[in-house]
Amino acid sequence: MAISFDNLRKGKKYMLQNYGEKFEFQVMDMPQEGAYLVKDLNTLDTFLLHDLLQYGRGKDFDMQEL
Repeated sequence: MAISFDNLRKGKKYMLQNYGEKFEFQVMDMPQEGAYLVKDLNTLDTFLLHDLLQYGRGKDFDMQEL
């Protein structure tokens, strides 16, 4: 069962699956209400979570805490 974006917490690690791709990330900061600065655990790049969802949510959308 997917968790809500409202349940994301700073410092926690999550796995997001969307359109057949899996992303493992850690929430670094919440600079604005509803915007999350995250760090990819594989590449160590930082970006906004919104960038992963800019093309919408697929049928396989799922987000779990690691």
